[in-house]
Amino acid sequence: MATSHGEKHCTRYKLKKTSRERGLSPISKAIQEFDCGQMVHIDIDPSVQKGMPHARFQGKTGKITGQRGRAYTLEIRDGNAMKELISLPQHLKPQKY
Repeated sequence: MATSHGEKHCTRYKLKKTSRERGLSPISKAIQEFDCGQMVHIDIDPSVQKGMPHARFQGKTGKITGQRGRAYTLEIRDGNAMKELISLPQHLKPQKY
């Protein structure tokens, strides 16, 4: 059988919640707002499939550059390249200073 190379391959443990986190996330994560230039951590919420960034960006930190509807555009350094990412607020956490 041919191997699957979909967007979620090799994410069995990365996109898995612990037993205490199971179920839907709180609504406060969906309505949080960020400002342009604010630094955020990407923490993918597997219970929300829409607006999910690629799993390779899990745990990375980026800067908010704009907004598209409810989603935010982020700028992330990937090696030497700067990548632009679109993500819903459920998958973002503000950086603490």
